[in-house]
Amino acid sequence: MAFTPRPELRYEKRDRKAYLTLNRPDQMNALNTPLRMALNEAIEEGERDDDVLVFIITGEGGRAFCAGADLKEMTQRDQQGQFGMAVTKDGVADCGKPVIAAIDGFCLAGGLELALRCDIRIATEKSTFGLPEPRRSLLAGYGLHNLSRMIPLGEALHIQLTGTPISSQRAYDIGLIQRRVADRAALMKEADAVADDICLCAPLAVKAIKTIVKTGRNMPVEYSVKMTEPITKLINATQDRLEGPKAFAEKRKPNWKMK
Repeated sequence: MAFTPRPELRYEKRDRKAYLTLNRPDQMNALNTPLRMALNEAIEEGERDDDVLVFIITGEGGRAFCAGADLKEMTQRDQQGQFGMAVTKDGVADCGKPVIAAIDGFCLAGGLELALRCDIRIATEKSTFGLPEPRRSLLAGYGLHNLSRMIPLGEALHIQLTGTPISSQRAYDIGLIQRRVADRAALMKEADAVADDICLCAPLAVKAIKTIVKTGRNMPVEYSVKMTEPITKLINATQDRLEGPKAFAEKRKPNWKMK
């Protein structure tokens, strides 16, 4: 399915990067059904496009990256007896290409879970992070199972059991975010710089690394090593595998063919 432009999400492509901008600033970019659908479609579009090597997800308005699920929509669905989300596909978490979250402002509940689905998180100094679901008698979804796999257990439980947000400095200190910058201009500059570094790498190797790391981290290391063997064999059989060392020896930039 091709990406259908929607007012809830802007999709822009330049310099081999796809920029996905959550565009509900008056609702603090809360995730409603149309926005969730648009995110999945945009990821599918970029996955099919060989000219896209990395995604950058951000939020419009400067007040919030994303404040979570649209609770007004949730209430309407609750009253109709339709519990749970209308969209269950998880395009961001399942994406084979690298995804960077560029966070400016509130990153809460489903918004933090969206950021957790990304591979690298960069945030402004003013940004805050939290999973306030228990304050609404809700259970988090992705964050409930994955936050404690990404930061120390005690830090994850403090965030989850209290519902209290943490600052960007604290998020950086515990490894929740990988870069912390002054403001929005610096945020997008840093996100571009990280994405540009990714674009220097062989695309097939990058995808293989992401697959191995995200799958292998849930396995004993010897199982992860065994899983990697056929993937390594495939990479070693590509033209790009020969091109990398050859370009280095010839003191030139590699010409990746993705084959």
